[in-house]
Amino acid sequence: MAVQCGIVGLPNVGKSTLFNALTSAGAASANYPFCTIEPNTGVVDVPDQRLAHLAEIVKPHRILPASQEFVDIAGLVRGASKGEGLGNAFLTNIRDTDAIVQVVRCFEDGDITHVEGTINPERDLGIIETELMLKDLEGVEKGLDRNRKLSKSSGSNKEAAHLVAILERVYAALNDGKWASSVGLKAEERFAIKSYGLITLKPMLLVGNIAEADIRNPEGNTHYAALTRIAAERNCPVVPICSKLEAEIQELPPEERPMFLEEAGLAEPGLDVLIHASYRLLGLQTYFTAGVKEVRAWTIRVGDTAPQAAGVIHTDFEKGFIRAQVFAYQDFIQYKGELGAKDAGKMRTEGKEYIVQDGDVMHFLFSN
Repeated sequence: MAVQCGIVGLPNVGKSTLFNALTSAGAASANYPFCTIEPNTGVVDVPDQRLAHLAEIVKPHRILPASQEFVDIAGLVRGASKGEGLGNAFLTNIRDTDAIVQVVRCFEDGDITHVEGTINPERDLGIIETELMLKDLEGVEKGLDRNRKLSKSSGSNKEAAHLVAILERVYAALNDGKWASSVGLKAEERFAIKSYGLITLKPMLLVGNIAEADIRNPEGNTHYAALTRIAAERNCPVVPICSKLEAEIQELPPEERPMFLEEAGLAEPGLDVLIHASYRLLGLQTYFTAGVKEVRAWTIRVGDTAPQAAGVIHTDFEKGFIRAQVFAYQDFIQYKGELGAKDAGKMRTEGKEYIVQDGDVMHFLFSN
């Protein structure tokens, strides 16, 4: 399943440093605005210890983790919605993503210029969110004008009238300084206006980029503490990360990283926390297939049925779905694999209505 998280923020907040650490893709990172011009894309593995435990039992030829795609997008400045800086390109690139990871600078460093001159998370968030809302407002206004004319000219154009009703609610929210997501649109209403590519309908995760000295106690950083308060008010997830330190960790040999993490006061890499948080933000979960050829994690959406899960492997699996053999992950581990779990009566046969659970180990039966 191809899903993208766009990494956004003002210039010089540490976006590209974070992206480099995430993907080891070597995206440019420097101390001047608009260092990132064209968006950089990288695919990262979703950390999951369950794969290793499954592999210990199955002894596969290879292990394939789930993956997540991140896009490093050019920094945004005031007036972006009107074309300032790289505004139009920036906003177009965000529209192509499924979720937004907004990096907010929470560290002081006189050697790294802040585009606004001072560190102020609330102001920085306000700049970005205002520009996103203004761009959406522009698109909604055009949509309203067009569909109002259609509904009046044709008299019985129910589709245009339906779009007007939805867009009017979205317009009211945006005009009031609120995100389109605050309207509480139903799934079918979201689908109806999908072509408008509204940025403020996307889920957002905040990343507070802190200094290394703040890792053991992020809340002791007044800037990050302010960011967490804002995030709580907006019901938005937030994670603290020191992008500079994470980039240094990625440069170390794998065997040296655990000791480095311990010395830095981290239970796990901040990148792992971010990847898992973005996975949850997108409403994603994992199921496994476990055989001698490979143990593999597959990405599906929370609430997907067994046929939909099968379709991630191949569309023919979904079309010809008959049933699924399912083992709960814990049962598979406890009884040392498929045979042991079967003998213990832990294998279930599930049909088309089964809602797949995170961690399910599955086999699919299908007709050609």
